[in-house]
Amino acid sequence: MIQRLATSREALLLGAIVVLLAVIATRFPAFITPANLANVFNDTSPLILLAIGQMIVILTRCIDLSVAANLALTGMVVSMLNVAVPGIPVPVVLVVAVGLGTLMGMFNGILVWKLDIPPIVVTLGTMTIFRGIIFLISDGKWVNSHEMSAAFKAFPRAEFLGLAMLSWMAIIAVILFYVVMTRTTLGRAIYAAGGNPHAATYTGINVGRTQFWAFTISGAIAGLTGYLWVSRYAVAYVDIAGGFELDVVAACVIGGISIAGGIGSVGGAVLGALFLGVIKNALPVVNISPFWQLAISGGAIIIAVALNAQSNRAKGRIILKSAEHAA
Repeated sequence: MIQRLATSREALLLGAIVVLLAVIATRFPAFITPANLANVFNDTSPLILLAIGQMIVILTRCIDLSVAANLALTGMVVSMLNVAVPGIPVPVVLVVAVGLGTLMGMFNGILVWKLDIPPIVVTLGTMTIFRGIIFLISDGKWVNSHEMSAAFKAFPRAEFLGLAMLSWMAIIAVILFYVVMTRTTLGRAIYAAGGNPHAATYTGINVGRTQFWAFTISGAIAGLTGYLWVSRYAVAYVDIAGGFELDVVAACVIGGISIAGGIGSVGGAVLGALFLGVIKNALPVVNISPFWQLAISGGAIIIAVALNAQSNRAKGRIILKSAEHAA
């Protein structure tokens, strides 16, 4: 039990985060104060939310490259809605955001399920479509802080037990989807559909429908994050969260979610997001240019994929050796 825990991807990643924090603390002790760590977690919360949705999609052997564009379109729509109707209650805004994000996720899922189009092609296309729609509905204009109502901007910043609501939304999502992935029929179907689609089909699981629900969940989470993002930063524009899908995929892969499907956990996605969050918050502190962030994310993806491939290869050799001994 202890040996398995020590060699698990989650334990190793947690250890890497602790070591990283310790190294940073040797130069800047204030970085590891509880207040600053709470701020780092809050800054990373949008990435945690999107990484959970992306994890579910990747587990089914798919990928969703439209999550950042979904976030941006939803954020622009709810921002424009708030400008048009300043008194609209926040719960209604949340419903609109989640609903719109869900519809965009369903659109991706239908194209993958019913038309059998490769997920990377579908989501590359819808990523561009969603960004184009933002430009059309906004005419390329920004929605700025002074145009947003106080209540619209206040929700993600409101504090409860010392944490902002944005952080609490991420924590709730982690708990909810941990239960979904480990205790429900849908969670088991997602793992089965990605782990062995042919065997899953023989057991009565509709792989295409399962992928559809994975995209739908990812879209709903992206929609929710869209509102939280624009309300927290108090701005909405066409290129909001541009390139953020790379960070989302990086968080998943670093967290041990296999691109081949069927392997990964909510905990791994969260730790992968936190690893990137610590790096991105630490770079300015240690006087490293923010332009290195993309290079670091890309390098982390390559290293993580290599580690995943090596792990799978090792497991394969063990199986073959066992078969030889049995013969």
